[in-house]
Amino acid sequence: MDYEPVTHTTTDRRLGYFPSGRDISVTVHRYSGGDGPTVFVQAAQHGIELNGPAALRRLHSRLTDADFAGSVVAVPVVNSIAFDHRSYLTPEAYDALNSNFNRIWPGDADGSFQERLVAGVWPLVEAADVAIDLHTGTPEMLEHVRFRQSDPMAETLAEAFGTEFLLADDDPIDEDDDFTGKFRLAAARAGVPAITAELSNSRTVRRPAVQAGVDGVWNVLCELDVVDDAAEPAAEQRRLRDDAPRVVADDSGLFELRADLGVGDVVDAGEELGAVFDPSSFERLATVTASASGVIYSVARGGVVVAGERIASIAT
Repeated sequence: MDYEPVTHTTTDRRLGYFPSGRDISVTVHRYSGGDGPTVFVQAAQHGIELNGPAALRRLHSRLTDADFAGSVVAVPVVNSIAFDHRSYLTPEAYDALNSNFNRIWPGDADGSFQERLVAGVWPLVEAADVAIDLHTGTPEMLEHVRFRQSDPMAETLAEAFGTEFLLADDDPIDEDDDFTGKFRLAAARAGVPAITAELSNSRTVRRPAVQAGVDGVWNVLCELDVVDDAAEPAAEQRRLRDDAPRVVADDSGLFELRADLGVGDVVDAGEELGAVFDPSSFERLATVTASASGVIYSVARGGVVVAGERIASIAT
């Protein structure tokens, strides 16, 4: 491999305009060395997911001091509107039809407001050889990396990232539904293997989650020989499949999780997970049970729920 000292450049990529005429831009960092693959990394599709941008900030000095055979293109805050509003989704005042940045990839240059913003980022993705999408889950979600099981390169990248839990799915990439606009699937349609890293604890910067992001991206660069370094050996990894039906509330009310349950626990199909109560009459409205046997990887610890709302996710 042709390793050369990294050259770092920063550019502002204009995606659109606010009604006031102010630019909507994203900052793009490019770290380039010798010949080699291009890795695209982005964070903060959702504005409260802060550990991805924090990880890229800490990774910056490590990248600029390295010798590379390839390039890294990093966008620390890809959805600046949601980030500035400190909201998970882009406020509906900007785009009532497409408030979730991660449902409309690759965007549409002639589409709704947010579809046009996404389309402005997309050429960076198409030009890459692989892609990493940094997210941050709720405190009640296992830290994991998600990948398409039918994509061997994506599986390799997920293993290299190094989280204990790997979550495989076979989401269809050609069917017309609400999920084919997810970044990872749109990248797959474009021939770019991609992984989604779900770091822990949204809304706050948590050092262990940030470090997991730093180490994970660096491990992927090691795996691809972009850097001449050995990846940190991963702890024993557990492979799960996201193929169980979501556990949803059948009634609206106050949900309470069973006291001895939490993420990472193994449950049997039909096992009681908790219950929904009427907070005024104290009536037990519904018993919530596991939809399949497997590992709880995301769960609501307790709170107000409405009928049809997801309460837990189980992987087999």
